[in-house]
Amino acid sequence: MFQYFPTNYVWSLSTMIALTHGGNIGEVDAMCRPILDAATAGDDPGTHAFYEAWKGGGDRLIALSDEDLAQGRRLSAGEKLGRAALYYAIAERMQAHGFEARLAMYKRSLELFAQARILARENCTRVEIPYAGAHISGLLVRAEGITGPAPIVVVMNGLDSTKEMLRASVMGTMFARRGLSALFVDQPGTGEALRLHGMPAVTNTEAWASKIVDWLAKREDVDARRIGALGVSLGGYYCPRAVAFEPRFACGAVWGANHDWREVQQARLKREGENPVPHYWKHVQWVFGAKGMDDFLAKAEGMHLDGILDRIRVPFLVTHGENDRQIPLKYAQRTYDQLVNSPKRDLVVFTAREGGVEHSSLDNPFNAGNTIADWLAEQLGGTVA
Repeated sequence: MFQYFPTNYVWSLSTMIALTHGGNIGEVDAMCRPILDAATAGDDPGTHAFYEAWKGGGDRLIALSDEDLAQGRRLSAGEKLGRAALYYAIAERMQAHGFEARLAMYKRSLELFAQARILARENCTRVEIPYAGAHISGLLVRAEGITGPAPIVVVMNGLDSTKEMLRASVMGTMFARRGLSALFVDQPGTGEALRLHGMPAVTNTEAWASKIVDWLAKREDVDARRIGALGVSLGGYYCPRAVAFEPRFACGAVWGANHDWREVQQARLKREGENPVPHYWKHVQWVFGAKGMDDFLAKAEGMHLDGILDRIRVPFLVTHGENDRQIPLKYAQRTYDQLVNSPKRDLVVFTAREGGVEHSSLDNPFNAGNTIADWLAEQLGGTVA
C-alpha cells in the first residue's frame, strides 16, 4: 500500500481511502504535506491537526464551487462539492468519539454530498427504510439499460465506513454497468444510524437485513428473486450472518473475510495487527453502545460465524487481500471451509499480481472490485460482456 505517512498505517489508510474514493492526488498532497511531522507521533496524537488540514481542503473546494455556481456551472460545482464531502468525511472519521466538532462535520458532509449528487446529476437517490421506530438510510443506484425490475446488491458497511464513502468507491458505478442496481446502507452501528439515530451495531444482523429485504421486495423496480448482498470489512461478518438467516438473499459476497471478530479484538489487545481508525477502543465502544471496555468485549464475543455458515444454501464468494494487516488471511479459508451447503462457494485471494492485497483491497480496489462485481452479476443474471 502507498503509505503517504511512512510510519503511520492508520493515517495512510485514510489517505488511501480518499485517493481511491474520488479524491484528487494534488489536493490530498496539499492537505497532508503540512502534517507529515505530526503523523510520526502515532495514530492518536495529532488527529486534530489532521482534522484542520482536511477541513481546510474541503473549505477551499466549497469556495471554488460557489464561484462555479455564480457562473451557472452546476456540473463543475457538483464535482467539487463531491470531493469536499469526501474530505470532510475523512476528517470526521479520524476523530475520537466525543470530539466537539465531529457531529457538525458529519452533518455538513451529508449536506455537501446531497448537493453534489443533485448538481452533478448523478444516478443516486437517497432512500429511507423504516426500522426500529426510525429508519435506515440508503443510497440507491439504479441499473443501467434495464427497463422493469432489476436485480440488486445490498452493500453493507464495515466498522467505520458510511454509505456515502462506499458509493464514492468503485462500487458506485461497477454494478450499474453490469445491469445490477445497488443499495448502499448505513446499517446500525454505522453512518446515520449511529450518529443521528443512536442505533448501535448488533450481532444478529438479520434483524435489520430482513427489514431491508422487506422494503426492496415491495419496489416495482426490484426483482425480489434476485437480491444479493455484499459486505465490506466488518461487513465480512454482517453479510454472511444476514444471508444465513434471511433466505430471500439470492447470493452473497464478502470483501474481506471477518470470520471471527472476537479473536481479532483479543489480538488487538496484544497490539497484533493494525487498527482501522485512531482512538480505536473509544470508537468500537461507541459503535456497539458499550458502557466500557468489559461491556464491549462481552458484546464482541458474539461476533463470529462458527456454527452459522452451514445455513447458507445460495452461492457465496469469499475474497481477501493476501497482505491484509487488519484481518488475518486465515479467516478467509475458515469462512470458505464452513460454507458446506452453498451450491457454489468460491474463494479468491488477491495477490500482488492483480493488486488489492491490503484490507478490503484499499490499496488498489479496481481489479478486485471488478472481480467481485463480475461474480455477483453472473449469479444475479446481470452482464459481464
